[in-house]
This record gives sequence, structure tokens and C-alpha cells, in this order.
Amino acid sequence: MESAPNLFGYRKHWAHKLGIAPELPMSRDEMDLLGWDRCDVIIVTGDAYVDHASFGMALMGRLLEAQGFRVGIIAQPDWTSAEAFGVLGRPNLCFGVGAGNMDSMVNRYTADRCPRSDDAYSPGGAGNRRPDRSVLVYAQRVREAFKDVPILLGGIEASLRRVAHYDYWSDAVRRSVLVDSKADLLIYGNAERALCEVAHRLARGEPIRSIRDVRGTAYLTPHGERPPGWTELDASAPEQPGLPTARGAQADRAAERARTVLRLPAFEQVRAEPMRYAHAARVLHLETNPGNARALVQAHGDRDLWLNPPPIPLTTEEMDRLYELPFSRRPHSSYGDARIPAWEMIRFSVTIMRGCFGGCSFCSITEHEGRIIQSRSERSVLAEIAEIRDRTPGFTGTISDLGGPTANMYRLACRDPAVERACRRLSCVYPDVCKHMSTDPSALIQLYRKARAVPGVKRVLIASGLRYDLAVHSPAYVRELVTHHVGGYLKIAPEHTEPGPLALMVKPGIGSFERFRQLFERFSREAGKEQYLIPYFIAAHPGTSDEDMLNLALWLKRNGFRPDQVQAYLPTPMALATAMYHTGWNPLRPVRPGAERVSVVRKLRQRRLHKAFLRWHDPENWPQLREALRRMGRADLIGNGKRHLIPSFQPAGSGKARPNAQGARTRPPR
Repeated sequence: MESAPNLFGYRKHWAHKLGIAPELPMSRDEMDLLGWDRCDVIIVTGDAYVDHASFGMALMGRLLEAQGFRVGIIAQPDWTSAEAFGVLGRPNLCFGVGAGNMDSMVNRYTADRCPRSDDAYSPGGAGNRRPDRSVLVYAQRVREAFKDVPILLGGIEASLRRVAHYDYWSDAVRRSVLVDSKADLLIYGNAERALCEVAHRLARGEPIRSIRDVRGTAYLTPHGERPPGWTELDASAPEQPGLPTARGAQADRAAERARTVLRLPAFEQVRAEPMRYAHAARVLHLETNPGNARALVQAHGDRDLWLNPPPIPLTTEEMDRLYELPFSRRPHSSYGDARIPAWEMIRFSVTIMRGCFGGCSFCSITEHEGRIIQSRSERSVLAEIAEIRDRTPGFTGTISDLGGPTANMYRLACRDPAVERACRRLSCVYPDVCKHMSTDPSALIQLYRKARAVPGVKRVLIASGLRYDLAVHSPAYVRELVTHHVGGYLKIAPEHTEPGPLALMVKPGIGSFERFRQLFERFSREAGKEQYLIPYFIAAHPGTSDEDMLNLALWLKRNGFRPDQVQAYLPTPMALATAMYHTGWNPLRPVRPGAERVSVVRKLRQRRLHKAFLRWHDPENWPQLREALRRMGRADLIGNGKRHLIPSFQPAGSGKARPNAQGARTRPPR
């Protein structure tokens, strides 16, 4: 894989002489106290400013500060005018604009498109503190306030909307967020390398319009314009049997690949033709390995959107230094005693890794953070645990999580770097764990043991999502986890029981869950602990039939699970499952005429039925389920015996329609 300059190897900008800010300023008064006349970079975010590495604005802000730049924060500004975006004045270099730790539409609306009343990333958990499509609105307001200051887009909302994408909330294909925002550059994925390089080049006087060669960035050019020496391959048409494809052997030669750009179907084409949309989604996801990915280009009218290859993953040493930056680890002092639920949830947790090689089709982690696992050192993690003990208010001895996107991919990697560089698999664990992928959890087991031995630490819990299909390869890991790191309940996500939906989710069969469950129950008994699994399931995922949901409900009843809350599938921008939902095609395989089609649950009535099957035990759902079972020819499941799914009687006062809760928590088996 191509090497990259050390993230902390740049010559520091002159302002490093001014020292470290106790917290990054949010007002001119705070700038004055620091002795600043201006900021070099101003970060605009849809979240409340929490100076903690789990919050994007703090992570990027402290990294830029370590490079010697003066960084200010504008958090949750009033977006109805440009005035709030000038509160810190004009920055010397640029604005960085992000929606926050979540896509703003996911943050503001449920899977049924209903507005949410709260926001975990706002003071007091208050809702309506950010606009729809925050990146667009914020960037436009910044442009109104400062017409000629460079604007960089970043964060998960910009990352997942970097190309033409299906937007569930408007039920339409929208242009790249870069086109509509009027910004100058978009940084996608893990932004550290790109952000530092761009900031230093701007500080040297290079104009933003000339910065076109940074990995992990996207920019706009006149249609058809490309740098000298580049070869363009047309990948705009769905693959045809027997014809050369954009992934032919010639283009895969490393020297040529570095100067090759693939042309995706244009925005106008993917908007008009579902097959081309699914094809574009497949091509994009095949070009996500930093070791072999090529540049992509997509026309938007008379301009081309260029996407450079993904960023080079951070090394362990870089990860350590990044997470050891001088965060205050608490909300900005201007919030006073206001609760910020997202901070309260993570303030006693430690991020130990990034990335996920699971490749679940409905998940956005891979599209944003990549498949290559980036891990911190044991020393760095243990030092942060000690810092939490010594500096975080309210610490009582419990570390709430050691994890990241997953709980048990720490330090796992491909055994052969050459294979890793060449690989184009969408998942390293489906349909089975790749023979080249290490599954040795010994480094993680050792980390767990040392973490709970830190003086002052009473318990270390694991709350991140567990890949049980990896865990079953090591009973020793499961024993360690179950014996010492489960606080009575362990969340786990089989998502479904039926092979059809699971294949489209890129999830293992229910047999893997059953094997893990046996190990979990065995080691819980041996430890003398009463502990329960909390399985998560998704209703209404593409490819799921009413019969699939019925079979899942029967499995839940048979196994004694009664979900309190259920999760309906939510199509997020750029995910492969979203392409299935929008187009009815399966981009996990070549998309062409006659290829596999996918059934899609679109109508609200059917989506609610699928959720009702998950809550088969709730009397409010019984009228709807009785009607469905009769229609499906399964009236034999209606009755008052143990073999029946739902009773034939209806308790007084129940059965009125009401919205189901979001989430996926279950009670222990009964």
C-alpha cells in the first residue's frame, strides 16, 4: 500500500507558539483571552461542542491545533441568517463544515419519516437545534458571510453524500452534497491526513482551487477536463456478459491504476435509471480499498465530480498521538450544567480501534471508516483509562466500553499485505471468514486483563457491537468476555433468522448466533452469573417477505425473546442496501439485464406489519397480525395454545394503532 507522510511530521505553523487552549474558543471574548486576533480555521458543526475525541469537531480541532493552527468552533449556529457564522470573524485559512457525528436526517427523523423530539448531541437533549441537511445549509450560510473564504466539507454526512445518492426522506436521487453546497473541497472518510495536508498547503499560500491531488478528497472541474497523463475508463454502463469490464486486467496493473479514473454513470443517468444507480453503487464500493482503489468521476450537468482514492489508514503510532491530544474530555464551559446525553454515554468509554471489515450492506461504517482496522497501542489505551479515572467527573470505577465500530476486531488484519493490497472483497467474514484474515484475539484478551488491573478500576464493560461470527472462532475470547466484561446483558445483532434477508444484509446464518449463544450460556454458568443476550433484529430490510418475518417471529417465540423495541430498516445514503431499496437490483453482484432482483418493503402498512411480527407478544399488534396470518393462510397460528403465535381473544382496551418505538432492545428470555 502507498505510504503516507507522518501525520505529525509537518513543520508546525507559527501560531503553535501561542500554546494550547484549555478549550477551543466559541466566542471573540474567548479568543481575546487566548491572545488571538483571528482564527486560522473555524469548524462549524451541528453538534454541541464536547472536547472529547469521540466528537468530530474536537478531534479535528485538536489535531489542527497540534499542527500549530488556531482553531475556533461554531456549534449549532442559528442557520436562519449568516450573522451567527461571523461570530468568530474571518478565518485566515478556511472554514470546515460538518453536520456532526450523525447524518442530520438520521438525527432528526425516524425510519417512518416522523420528526424526533430529542437530540442526544444537544444541550439538554433538545431537538430542532440543527437544520435538515445541515452540511448544505451551513456551507451556504458561510458563503453568504464570507464569499471568498475556502470551505471544506467533512464528517459522516458529507462522506456518505459525496456522490449522487438516494435520499430516503425526499424519496429522490440527489446530487453530490459538494455541488449543492457551493463548497470548494469535500473530505470523505477518516479526514485526518487530508485535513492536515490541505491546511498546511493553504498556510503556504497555495490557492484552494489548485489542491486536487489529496487522497480522500472530492472536487469539481469542468466536464471532460482531466489532468495530463490520466486514462479514463468508462464504467457508466451496467456490466454486460462477455464484454470487458472496468475491472479488466490492464487497468489493474499498479502503475496504470494510479493514473486511471473510472467514469461512473452521470447524476442525470442514475436519477433516471435505477439499474445504472445500482451499478454505480457497486463500482463505487469495489473501489474502496486504499491499496488498489482508482479515482472516480461523475458528471453533474456541465461539471465533473472527481473523487480521489480513499485515505491511507493511520498507523498505530499516529492513532496513539491523535487520541492523546490535550482534550478537556468534557462539554464546553458555556453549556454550564446542561446534560448532553451523547457525552454522558461515552465519557467513561475508550476508543481502541477504527474501521470494520464486516461489510454489512445496511451499515455506513465501512463507507466512512473503511475495512482496514486501525488500532491503538495497549500503552495508549491503558493511559487513557488512567486519565478517565483521574480527570473525568463522576467516575466510580466502571469503564463503560473498550471498543469502536466493533468490539472484537482490535488488531485483526490480513495475514498477507500483498493480498490485502489486491483484495476487492466487500466483506472479510462473509459468507465465511476469509482464510487470509487473522482471527487471533490474544492481543484483545491481554488488553482486557490489563485494563481491569488498572488501579481504581472496578469493572470494564464491553458495549460496542460484537461480531459473534468472529468470536466463535475463539472460545477463549468468549470465556474472557462473558466471565469479566458483561454487565448482565450483552447486545448482539443477528439481524434476522432467514437466509434470504441475511444474504442481502451480508450477515452470517443464524447458526453462528446459536453457536455463540451456547458458548455464552455455558461460560455464564461456569462463572456463576445470570446473564442474558439482547439480540437486535431489523424489520422491512430489502429482500424480506412477510413469510420471512413470520418465521422470525416464530423463532423469537420458540426461543423466549420478547423485543421491547424494534428497528425498521432505514435507508442511509450510499449504503448497498439503500441501492437495493431504491432500485430493486442487487449490487452485491454484477448489475445487468436479467440479473437478480430484490423485493422491497416500501408501503408504511407493510413496514408496520414487519415491525409487528417482531413484537408478536404485544396485544396492540394482535389485530394486525391476525389479519395478516389469515391472508397468508396461517390461521393455524391463531389460538390460545402454546403452539400458537397469537391468541384469538383481544384484551379490553388494547388493539388500537400506535407507533412502535425505535431501537432493538429485548427482555431476557422467559
